[in-house]
Amino acid sequence: MAVAVTLVRMKVAILRHSLTGQRGTMAVSAGSVGALLAAGTIYLAFLDGDWLAAAFAVWMLGWIIGPVFSGGGDETLRPEFFSLLGLPPHRLAAGLLVSAFVGVAPAVSLLALTGLVVLGVREGAGPALVAVPAMVLQLAVFVLLSRVAVGVLGIALRSRVGAIGAGLVNGAILAFLGQGWVFAVALGQAEGIPPIVRYLPSGWGVLAVQGDYLALAAMAVLIALLLGAWAALLSRRAGAERASARGRRPMRAATALDAVLAKELRTWSRDLVRTHQLTFALAYGVFFAAAPLVLGWTGMLPWAAPIFIVMAAAMTANLYGADGTALWLSVMTPGSSDVRGRQLAWLVTVTPVAAVLVVALTAVNGGPWPMIVALSVALLGGGAGLVPLVSVYALVPGTDPQKRGGNPLRTSEDDGALTGLAYLMMVLVAASGVPAGVAAALWGWPGVAVGAATGAACLWWFGALAERRLAAQGPELLHMMRTGRRPAAAGKASSAFALPDMPKVQRAVVITCVSLGAIPLIPQGILAAVFVANGQLGHSWFLATHMAPGLRYPTAAVMIALGLAMYGTGLGIMYRYKKKVVYDKSPNV
Repeated sequence: MAVAVTLVRMKVAILRHSLTGQRGTMAVSAGSVGALLAAGTIYLAFLDGDWLAAAFAVWMLGWIIGPVFSGGGDETLRPEFFSLLGLPPHRLAAGLLVSAFVGVAPAVSLLALTGLVVLGVREGAGPALVAVPAMVLQLAVFVLLSRVAVGVLGIALRSRVGAIGAGLVNGAILAFLGQGWVFAVALGQAEGIPPIVRYLPSGWGVLAVQGDYLALAAMAVLIALLLGAWAALLSRRAGAERASARGRRPMRAATALDAVLAKELRTWSRDLVRTHQLTFALAYGVFFAAAPLVLGWTGMLPWAAPIFIVMAAAMTANLYGADGTALWLSVMTPGSSDVRGRQLAWLVTVTPVAAVLVVALTAVNGGPWPMIVALSVALLGGGAGLVPLVSVYALVPGTDPQKRGGNPLRTSEDDGALTGLAYLMMVLVAASGVPAGVAAALWGWPGVAVGAATGAACLWWFGALAERRLAAQGPELLHMMRTGRRPAAAGKASSAFALPDMPKVQRAVVITCVSLGAIPLIPQGILAAVFVANGQLGHSWFLATHMAPGLRYPTAAVMIALGLAMYGTGLGIMYRYKKKVVYDKSPNV
C-alpha cells in the first residue's frame, strides 16, 4: 500500500506541474471531447437492448488501441524509473496500476461507466448498489487491458514478424472504429445488437447489474490474471536486451544521392518502428475501404490506395525527428542530397504498395479509374514533398533509435506534438490531391495529367524548400534534437507552426478548428460532391449523398464553407494574437 500511495503522489505532482501551456490546453480539449462521448454513453443506459454493452466494447477497444497513437499510452511513471529499487514485480505492477487511475482518461472513462449506475437505478435498489463496485472493476479491466496490450506490443515490435502483425491488428481495429456507421447500419438491418457484446469483458459490468453476480467474480479473476501478466511483462521489459545487428552486405553507391537512398531503404527495412508504421498505414487503408462490404457495397474499395498514401505520410511526418541525432551526418556533409534521397526512398517504399491497391481494388469495383489514378499520383508526389518539408520546419525532438527504452512505441517525449503533426500532414497531403480530384471529376482521364503535374510540382518545390531549410538551420535543428529545446533563431523561423500565447478558450478554439476543419471540408464537402457527381448515392456516411436531389450539391457546398470557416476562424485567431505579440515587442511602442 505504501508503494501505491507514493506512486500516486508522484504522479499527481508530475501532472500538476506538467499540464500547463499548450499541453494543458490539449488535455482540457481532450477531456471535453471525452466528456461529450461519456454523456452519449450514459444516454444509451436509458435505452432498451444491448446499446450500453456495445458502447462499453468501443471504450475497451479505445483503451487497447489508443496507446498506439500516444507513444505507448500514459507513461508519466515508467517502470524503468524504479528498476534499481529492487521492488518485486507484483508490487511494482500493483502500485503502477493504482497510479494509472490518476489522469484525464481514467476520469472520463469512469464518467462513462456511471451508465452502469443509471442502468442499476432502472433495475432497482439492489442493482444500483451492485453498479458501484462494477464501475471500479470495469475501469480496472480497461486500464489493465491497455497496459498488457502495450507490453505485448512492445515485445512484438522487437521482431519483424511481430511488428508486421501488430501493425495489421492496430490498423484493422482503428479502421473499424472509424467506420462505425457501417456496422451501425448493418446492426440496424439485423434489428438489434448481437447479444455477444454482453459477454465480452467490457460487458461484464452490465451482466452484474442485471443480476448475474458471477460477472463480478469473473472481473476480479480477470484483473488478477491481467495483473500477473503485466508484472511478467514489466520484468521482461526491464531486462530486455536488444540483439546486435547481423552482418549485412556493404553498400556500394556511386553518388551522394545513391548513398542516401541506400541508407534510407535499409532504414525502412531494419527499423521495426517504421515497419510497424507502414504496415499500420496499409492495414488502415485496406480495412477502412473494405468495411462497407458488410453492406454489400464495393464502392469504397478503390479509395484504399489514397487513404493508405495519406496515412503513410502522416505516420512518417516526423521523418528527421525519428532519426534522432543522426541528423549530424547531414549537417556535416554539405551537398549530400539528403532530402532528395529521402524523398526517393519514401516513393520507392510507398509507391509499389499503392500501385497494387489501385490496380487490384479498382478492378474489383470496376472504377472509377481516372479519379483513383489521378488522386494516387498527386498524393504520392504531395506526400514525398511534404514529409521532409514538415519534418524540418516542425521537427519534434525524438529519441535516438539506439536509446529507445522498453517501450519502442515512444519515439518522442512530446506525444501531443507528434499527434498534431500527423493530423497536419493528413490535411496538407489531402489538399495536394484536390486539384487532381476536381479535374478527374470534371474531365475524366485528363485529371491524371493534372495529378502528375501537381504531384511533380509538390515533390520538387517542397523538396527544394526542405533542402534550403536544412542547409540554413541544420545546426539549430541538431541542437534542438540534442537538447529538446528550440533555439531562439529556430523558434523565429518556425513560428508559423507554433501557437502564440493566448487565453485557454481561444487556444482550445484554434486547436478544435484546425484539427476538425478537414472533416466538413474534404470528406463531407469535396469528396461528397464527387460522389454525387458520379451517382454514388445513399451508400456512405457522406451527408450530401443522402439528401433530396435538389439539396445534394447545396449540402456539399455548405460543408465546404463550414470547413473553410473553421480554418479561417482558427488561423484568424492565431494571426491576431501573433500580430499582438509582434506589436507588443515593437521598440516603437
